[in-house]
Amino acid sequence: MKIEGSYTFKAPRQRVWDVLLDPKIIAQCMPGCEGLTELAPDRYEATMKVGIAAVKGSYKGKISIKDRAAPSHYVLSGEGSGGPGFMQGDMTVDLEEQGAQTLVKYSTDAKVGGLIAGVGQRMLGGIAKMMVDQFFKKMESFV
Repeated sequence: MKIEGSYTFKAPRQRVWDVLLDPKIIAQCMPGCEGLTELAPDRYEATMKVGIAAVKGSYKGKISIKDRAAPSHYVLSGEGSGGPGFMQGDMTVDLEEQGAQTLVKYSTDAKVGGLIAGVGQRMLGGIAKMMVDQFFKKMESFV
């Protein structure tokens, strides 16, 4: 499942970088996040409750931040599983300075399996994009 897009923040790149990588802020902005625990630097365990159509469930997973090139690039690597299925993938995140604003570009090719994959790739992709947009909208209040 390929997901890509961009989001513009009305803030300098360094500020956006700091907020995007703050685990306390991430936990507050991630839709369905019930907990985010640091296991080691740049490694976290997440607990989420997500519902897609009639498929609802809790997921446990691990998230790590790789390939940091502050303040312009990182890769968010994640995997999780729960009753409705599993998900795994790497999301590339690039931050571009544009005057007083910052353009954030993201791209992933996630693997999804189990009951949740039965929802259908087209619907699942749209819902995933909507969740990413919700995440960035909530992030705006912290930038």
